[in-house]
Amino acid sequence: MQLPYFFLESSGRVDESISLAEETSKHIVSVLRMAKGDRLHLTDGKGHLITAEIDSAHKKHCIVKVIEVSSVARHGSAVSIAISLLKNNSRFEWFLEKCTEIGVSTIRPLLCDRTERQHFRKDRMQGILVSAMLQSRQSWLPELLDPLKFDEYAVQEQDALRFIAHCDDVMKSALTAQTRAGKMEIAIGPEGDFTADEISIALAKGFIPVSLGENRLRSETAGVVAATLLCIAR
Repeated sequence: MQLPYFFLESSGRVDESISLAEETSKHIVSVLRMAKGDRLHLTDGKGHLITAEIDSAHKKHCIVKVIEVSSVARHGSAVSIAISLLKNNSRFEWFLEKCTEIGVSTIRPLLCDRTERQHFRKDRMQGILVSAMLQSRQSWLPELLDPLKFDEYAVQEQDALRFIAHCDDVMKSALTAQTRAGKMEIAIGPEGDFTADEISIALAKGFIPVSLGENRLRSETAGVVAATLLCIAR
């Protein structure tokens, strides 16, 4: 039977004894009814898997002692998704959840010419990433970056192979035919797609235009499909 799995906010250092956050403590003691001597797993989202034992079962500050710390290697190459914020916030949250489960390493929200929604609650979005990481029992939390205007994002120097998925009727190759080893990043536009100017900027900066298939996809669906194809290719 798998041990219960929790998130530990950490600077990277793991002490022999850890006082857990109040919300985590309450769930462990009041909801799961765990007691002194019970074991659980913790992760800091930075590749550490911690096996710990409850030393003091207090519902506000549960204290655990560390039994073992192991390092979990990140699977394959890093995959980044840059995607426009969406008018329907629940759809964007769904995208964040699924991309975390799939194993994306970095998510960059974009502000494009046709982006309708500008508000971005990073604390809420971060919580969704943590929940999805724990649900899928991973030890790496995706990095959620701050929103950036598309033209500023496109001109950034990157050491990744960069793709752009759009709906314009120009020569594109299938993403499945382009994926390869090394860091990979793909840009996904808003409802209404990237503008011609945005596509031109991206192509001038070396982005490779790709297709995700014959069907017209919602932005959040395109992001999940792209994440799946890139992560499988790793």
